Amino acid sequence: MDDRDLFYKARKENIKLLGKSEALNKLASDFVEQSAFFQYTYNFDWLGLPIIQLPQDIVAVQEIIWKVKPDVIVETGVARGGSLILSASILHILNGNGRVVGIDIDIREHNWKSIMEHPLAFRIHLIQGSSTDAETLVQVRKHITPGDKVLVILDSDHTHEHVSKELDLYSPLVRKGSYIIVMDTAIADRPEGFFPNRPWGKESNPRTAVRGFLKNNDRFEIDEEIGSKLLITVVPDGYVKCVKD
Repeated sequence: MDDRDLFYKARKENIKLLGKSEALNKLASDFVEQSAFFQYTYNFDWLGLPIIQLPQDIVAVQEIIWKVKPDVIVETGVARGGSLILSASILHILNGNGRVVGIDIDIREHNWKSIMEHPLAFRIHLIQGSSTDAETLVQVRKHITPGDKVLVILDSDHTHEHVSKELDLYSPLVRKGSYIIVMDTAIADRPEGFFPNRPWGKESNPRTAVRGFLKNNDRFEIDEEIGSKLLITVVPDGYVKCVKD
């Protein structure tokens, strides 16, 4: 007997219950907050390069890429390259001509070298520049051909103003069924002063940008099921699905 339908039905019901559990959601949020003091997300690699993400969010991104099967993944924020390698590795398994465009205002030489020496480097294109500059977007579009399915991951400057500009600039690239993943929306859940010497905080962060974006754009909506099943995530309300072309 094939029990897959029953398995996925039960999973869906479990996810709904998880999302409604105030106790579990508080525990998860507390874990994210307390583990940040130990730079917990710095502990993990993807195929040899630091990815600097929670394991749960790594799994969620993998699931989305596998489901969407994009031709191009655009990522703002390169850091040490692990996220680019994650995207490239899933695209490689999917075969085809899948490619990743990584954008950062300052790609350090040693990080650039590590990425370009990786076995999956042939699927990666690096662009150094601000993700919100017009010239950067021109360069990004050169790697996208008509009919390509595009997925976008925003993980650079986390201020409301910057993320809002990114959403306005990059959302037109995304069509129905794909996603914009807005990282670090959990900043909104942290207390005032949690990010000393940073321009973002409780009143200016990726989640406030997402909320403002969705008020004026009916093409996208939050995929709430992802947050409910992860619980431990730095992307609450940040998995944004395109529902209209």
